Amino acid sequence: MDEIEIAPYDQGWPALYNAERTRLLPVLDSFGLIEMAHVGSTAVPGLLAKPVIDIAITVVSVDAVREHGIESLDSLGYLFWAENPDPDDLFFVRGLPPRADRRTHHLHISLPGSRFEERVQFRNRLRGDAGLAQRYADLKQELAARHSSDREAYTRAKTEFIVEALSRS
Repeated sequence: MDEIEIAPYDQGWPALYNAERTRLLPVLDSFGLIEMAHVGSTAVPGLLAKPVIDIAITVVSVDAVREHGIESLDSLGYLFWAENPDPDDLFFVRGLPPRADRRTHHLHISLPGSRFEERVQFRNRLRGDAGLAQRYADLKQELAARHSSDREAYTRAKTEFIVEALSRS
């Protein structure tokens, strides 16, 4: 089962991101990598998180990754989430059951622009505002209890909080 787990912050998460970045660079460089960043709660020191490293990536051509990169990323253990309703934002999961015990990494691949910038901006807001980070942690715990086996509902329920945090000046 692919249950939602919320864990205390692990100081090893940045090292896991850096190791994965090193593994991904050769593959993504061949598809016009522009930028890569550790985002999501595992990128915010002290924040409770699903123990899944979220990596936001921008490339020159999403179509090139879709046409030629899925197999390359699969060889690194990433499964393409073909059901993603947004054709301009490719989503890959490493450690997806039944291939592995649990998810370990998510890749969000898009063109440069608002998706990438919003992910980085939200991370930075959480890093810079302990009160905001605590409210987000509380919400995530509540939603994980309510939607423990429904990742889509869990993610949708966080959207209002994220939109509000990003709208702050």
